[in-house]
Amino acid sequence: MGKNKDFEDEEMTVELELDDGTIVNCAIITILTVESKDYIVLMPLDDQGENEDGEVWFYSYSENPDDPNEEPVLDYIEDDDEYEKVAEAFDEFLDNCEFDELVDEP
Repeated sequence: MGKNKDFEDEEMTVELELDDGTIVNCAIITILTVESKDYIVLMPLDDQGENEDGEVWFYSYSENPDDPNEEPVLDYIEDDDEYEKVAEAFDEFLDNCEFDELVDEP
């Protein structure tokens, strides 16, 4: 029972380079599968590792099945309909789990 570590330190994050070259540290919220494609949900964090507005970003997500050590590829979702489907899937994900577990309320 003594293995209960502080999970704050274990939060998965990824550095994302924006088009303007800015590096944003993002918490990985979940990976969703919509119509047999994978999408990643990221929450951008500020310099203190906080996210004040609850904003999340959706990207398509793919891994190289032949090389598990290769960095996953994240791509913008260009299609509005596709983006809406991912947003709806994320809403369902939130309905199925307690969002309070993801975001610490003061």
